[in-house]
Amino acid sequence: MMEDLTADAISILVNKIKPGTAPKFTEADGLDSMRFHNSLPSYSATKLHFLKELSSRLHVRSIAVKDESSRFGLNAFKGLGGSYAMFRILCEQLGLDPAKTGYRDFQEKVVRQQCSRIHFVTATDGNHGKGVSWAAKLFGCKATVYMPAGSVEARRLAIERAGTASAFITDLNYDRTVLHAKDMAARNGWILIQDTAWDGYEKIPDWIIKGYLTIAREITDQLKDLQPTHVFLQAGVGAMAGGVMSYLLDHYQDRPPFITIAEPSQAACVYHSIRNGDGQIHSLPGNSQTIMAGLNCGTPCKTTWQIMRDRASFFCACDDRIAEEGMKAYAHPAGNDPAVISGESGAVTLGLAIRILQNPSLRKRFGITENSVILLINTEGDTDPDGYRRIVYGTAG
Repeated sequence: MMEDLTADAISILVNKIKPGTAPKFTEADGLDSMRFHNSLPSYSATKLHFLKELSSRLHVRSIAVKDESSRFGLNAFKGLGGSYAMFRILCEQLGLDPAKTGYRDFQEKVVRQQCSRIHFVTATDGNHGKGVSWAAKLFGCKATVYMPAGSVEARRLAIERAGTASAFITDLNYDRTVLHAKDMAARNGWILIQDTAWDGYEKIPDWIIKGYLTIAREITDQLKDLQPTHVFLQAGVGAMAGGVMSYLLDHYQDRPPFITIAEPSQAACVYHSIRNGDGQIHSLPGNSQTIMAGLNCGTPCKTTWQIMRDRASFFCACDDRIAEEGMKAYAHPAGNDPAVISGESGAVTLGLAIRILQNPSLRKRFGITENSVILLINTEGDTDPDGYRRIVYGTAG
């Protein structure tokens, strides 16, 4: 039986988990993803910060933050999924064995010429498109990126500057922009490389999600013997959230952590689908408005839906204020904790965690004690620089 809770600026669903549901993405998938990424000349593991002073003030054992703002110089984690999926697609197109192929093989002249004739297309809120543009440049391919109405021009320019893509802002919402990208792929013979799945389109999203598992693999290596008890993951369609939680449930299967999925209140498609209660995916209508642009999505990812539905303990729909509080907490850290540059979509989980840790009744409901180890992922940096300065410092420009 699902339980509804409310707190200031947060709506919470307490889920009755089904522990028999097997993780779809495993440690082996994470190892494969990392093997490819390790072949890239720009690869290095991102930092795992421990917020010791904040942990002490909020009376938990540890708060660990995986900081993806520096990944590949893209200011977000999405390049992991785009590059791995593009690698697998190109291997398939060119008849290469992905288990025996690395990035160096794509530097051969003949392979490069073949790649130059391949054109990718995608829809994005910003970060995925940037990752696809960057990956297209890596492999010498072409790319076109479509963005939903309301997208910030700075994010469109960042996509074009990251690689070889041409980026366009449409007058459509996110879900309809995805359909537009799908239509353009069919019309022009392009390859759709989309980070959400639906019936008949599952293989490429699976590869994108597997690419994200490099994050999870690095985290478990960096944590060593310190095991998280509570993991907070932000979700747009839920591809990253579902993939990372699947990996962590496989890795920590003897003592699985409590997983909380966080979304914007105005675009909480996973929350909305869970609350519907029939176990099925449900889309949100209209053009939702939230500062969390990277999470502004209307339909959950089919590939990761079941693992989120059955194994996440909590689903939280968060007002934009929660993201703003998280951004400020990262930028103005407690004591000697490291400062972290975190954008709106990256910071919502810290804002949510702080709200919960400061509320005795919520701490109890979430099962948080002084021995708890909290794991967060900062998925992006200041992808909207003006918005970031306005929120964090009260200035713009």
